[in-house]
Amino acid sequence: MVSSISYAPLIGWEILVALTALNFVVLAIAAWFGLRGWFMRSLLAAALLGALLNPSYKQEDRNPLSDIVFVVIDETASQTLPARAAQMQAAVPAIMAQLERHADAPLEVITVTVRDTPEDAPAQGTMLMAALADATAQVAHNRIAGAIILGDGRIHDLQTPTDFPAPVHLLQTGRAQDWDRRIVMENAPAFGIVGESLEIKLRIEDTGAVPRRLGPATIFASIDGGAEQQYQIPVGESVTLSLPLQHAGINLLDLRTPAASGEITDRNNRAILPINGVRDRLRVLLVSGEPYAGERTWRNLLRADASVDLVHFTILRPPQKQDGVPVTELSLIAFPTRELFMEKIDDFDLIIFDRYRRRGILPDLYLENVARYVRDGGAILLVTGPAFAEVESLARSPMRAVLPALPTGRVIEEGYLPRLTDVGRQHPVTAGLESVSGDWGRWLRQIDLKPRSGHVAMDGALGKPLLVLDRVERGRIAILASDHAWLWSRGFEGGGPQLELLRRLAHWLMKEPELEEEVLSAAANGKHIKVERRSLGDAVSSLTFIGPSGQRGTADLSPISAGRWHSEFNVEENGIYRISDGTIETVVAVGPASPREFEQAVGVSTELLAMVADTGGGIFQLEEATPDIRRTRLGRVAKGRNWLGLPHRDAYTVEDIRLAPLAPGWLVLLFVAMLSLFAWRYEGR
Repeated sequence: MVSSISYAPLIGWEILVALTALNFVVLAIAAWFGLRGWFMRSLLAAALLGALLNPSYKQEDRNPLSDIVFVVIDETASQTLPARAAQMQAAVPAIMAQLERHADAPLEVITVTVRDTPEDAPAQGTMLMAALADATAQVAHNRIAGAIILGDGRIHDLQTPTDFPAPVHLLQTGRAQDWDRRIVMENAPAFGIVGESLEIKLRIEDTGAVPRRLGPATIFASIDGGAEQQYQIPVGESVTLSLPLQHAGINLLDLRTPAASGEITDRNNRAILPINGVRDRLRVLLVSGEPYAGERTWRNLLRADASVDLVHFTILRPPQKQDGVPVTELSLIAFPTRELFMEKIDDFDLIIFDRYRRRGILPDLYLENVARYVRDGGAILLVTGPAFAEVESLARSPMRAVLPALPTGRVIEEGYLPRLTDVGRQHPVTAGLESVSGDWGRWLRQIDLKPRSGHVAMDGALGKPLLVLDRVERGRIAILASDHAWLWSRGFEGGGPQLELLRRLAHWLMKEPELEEEVLSAAANGKHIKVERRSLGDAVSSLTFIGPSGQRGTADLSPISAGRWHSEFNVEENGIYRISDGTIETVVAVGPASPREFEQAVGVSTELLAMVADTGGGIFQLEEATPDIRRTRLGRVAKGRNWLGLPHRDAYTVEDIRLAPLAPGWLVLLFVAMLSLFAWRYEGR
């Protein structure tokens, strides 16, 4: 039971203060001038003002509440580093035993255990502040006496507001001689230009009790698990490495530094970066043998692609044309044949011959160089017209050696519907074209071809090959055996997927990764790997994968559609996995090479240091000793050399309240009347 005096003024506090001030001034003047009876009048005024305060005698029946202390135990992966687990096993029982011994001021202990977050969680690492905030939200803040954190001091959610009302103490695991080396990425671009050097800025950082005379560090760099390049760099200084990107699409850059003797962990000695290789502006040469309706279709398609630089020539005036017009009056640009087909041909990513016929403009020497260009990795597309079946055909030139199909000399002049072949339904150039446009219109002309290599993706009139795709050594070539694809763009008989077909065809020829017909791709989600195999042939039924430590495993492939197979399996290690089906190989990165738990393995983060200082807590090394726990008064120092303090909060609940006036009204009235009478008698003498 607690007793006190409470007040419930009969008038407002503002009026009461004003009356008190007025009486004080009047009485001060009376005392200054020595007027008789001012002392008695001051007593009378005090009695009246006291009566207006309406004082009461209050009695409270209180039920005291125990203080609450949170013991936060870090059981994340970083606690598995040397000595830390043993220190935790010894410290936790000792802390619990001390908290139970405070019988004079009982403590309610709430244990909060922090474990690793899932690898697919949006925020990873030691989410300790969030766990502490969730726990404190369940109790009244005026009961919290403090928090004791047992961990390594590396917390990854210190930006989480906790508004903790009591001291936070850290009992840090680890050893004084611990030190660590890690790779710090300062600047790593998300993409790079294929064939050009990619610049990566990084540094090697040593923290903790670093031994002397370690010397420079060694960095090994590789792309897609290929041959490693070795660099010697000084520790603590930023350096820039230049690495060439070999192919378009995702390139996995693997950077690692060997583990140094005595460092606490090598889990942060590696960085794996996915870098998207993109091609620079693609250069396309379009040579139109003669003007016709489909020429504009090709030009519009290539001009619409911002990544394509188009060079377009249309042969309007062949050499044999003699019309008597002076050359000086012709508004035509001379066709730079030697410059394009001899000197700068290798600068082009794709050359399109659109209804081209041999008219003596390109000598056999130039066309032989075009065939060489294909073998060396170039790309050729032939859009054929009637001239391809005649004596002026490119099939009667040195290019014949690289053509996947040859004309029979027949031109089919009748309507027909283009159709996908069985191979065409699997080939990425034509697969799924039916879903792009369901109803296809007819084409009205086709050149009869006899295929001799490659794949026939589409056929047309009389089942004859319409689209033939082939690889020639390092290059690619395609033949479209009709010049009527433009009918689809005009909506003839419903049209068709002309733009999509031509776009895919051009990009396949320019070796875009998403249109490769033989592909083994893999993606990782946490420790789960999904693999997809795309092929025009019969894929193998199993995969072989090799983990970062060299451990091998196998997985089965299952068909999902024509030309596509998939597999899913789980792995244990983080790092780069090499996956092969015996024909082609790919790589995939599983998890971060340096998990967030091991990014910084030594020392306390500066943010946690600031939080501990702001709350009045302390940091203690468990390697030295487990600190004593003392109860302190609220507002006093809560830490010492080998002790930590938990303040008394003196929280309680009120069970009952009783109020009684200090004096009845009639007694107050009698007292005021007596004072008035004494004052009158005193002044009247």
